Amino acid sequence: MKSAVSGKTGVLIVNLGTPDSTRTSDVRKYLRQFLMDRRVIDIPFLSRWFLVNCIIAPFRAPKSAAIYRKVWLPEGSPLKVYGYSVEKKLQEALGEGYVVKLGMRYQDPSIESALSVFEKAHDIEKIVVIPFFPQYASATTGSVHEEVMRVVSQWQVIPEIRFVNSFYDHPGIIRGFAESAREQLEKSRYDHFVFSYHGLPERQLVKAYPDGHSCEKSGCRTGITAHNRHCYLAQCYATTALLAGYLDLPSEKISTCFQSRLGKDPWIQPYTEDVVKDLAGRGIKKVLAFSPAFVADCLETTEEVGEEYKEMFMKAGGEQWDLVLSLNESRIWIETLEDLVKKY
Repeated sequence: MKSAVSGKTGVLIVNLGTPDSTRTSDVRKYLRQFLMDRRVIDIPFLSRWFLVNCIIAPFRAPKSAAIYRKVWLPEGSPLKVYGYSVEKKLQEALGEGYVVKLGMRYQDPSIESALSVFEKAHDIEKIVVIPFFPQYASATTGSVHEEVMRVVSQWQVIPEIRFVNSFYDHPGIIRGFAESAREQLEKSRYDHFVFSYHGLPERQLVKAYPDGHSCEKSGCRTGITAHNRHCYLAQCYATTALLAGYLDLPSEKISTCFQSRLGKDPWIQPYTEDVVKDLAGRGIKKVLAFSPAFVADCLETTEEVGEEYKEMFMKAGGEQWDLVLSLNESRIWIETLEDLVKKY
């Protein structure tokens, strides 16, 4: 029997995070919080503390600040600008029975500040948490889930909470990236299509499975199975396959690869920079690049994939390198989020 009193649903949408400004001090502060997360750099605390605070943050912050200035919008950080726009549009789409709040895993607006709105509202019956990462990884989605549980564990009254684990195969995601790509496909004929995803250390793929994991033995590059369904690499390759199928792209003209390496330990391969150089060396002249691990354009898409790899490709003999825009604040993205909220 249903209760006569019906409360509201809190919807927490979460992206990775961003510095408060492009000042080196703010970038350094962001890097320290981000990289000190034990799920991001999964090594013992003292080693992580020394690596982040004595090596990475001091030396990387000035370079990163300069790059952030290239992608900064007049209104501020791209992730915040798109995030607040999505918050507003999703609230309008869902209506009065929902309260939508944006949180960032690192820096502001924090997950804790967003959740505090639900805690104080008293009429929130349940909460749906949607990390903005289509493919599950411990360093992204897992970290968001852990932070939400840490905050909510301190509440006296804990409502029902539903966590969206991944949505790499949601029809709306595939259609959103595909429609963005079609605008460029109508203008140019491309020789090759690169699908670049954020990289992870290989050890994190293994650690995701208590009994160990081998992507080669589990067929993670060929399809999702009952055994590999939680593997980040498998979900990335599945995303590529779904997008390629939707757009009817020839398999021999497709490359799936991984960017943004950090440190000397092996990360999942192939590396995007190696693929870029190889394509140019093989005489490929025109490339269309996708970044389907990011639902909003940011430093990793606009600058790294859109500019750094383009420059690398051109210097190696390429002629055209175009980037497919992310979902940002598009109608399809809002409709996809609305569907995810109501399903969960």
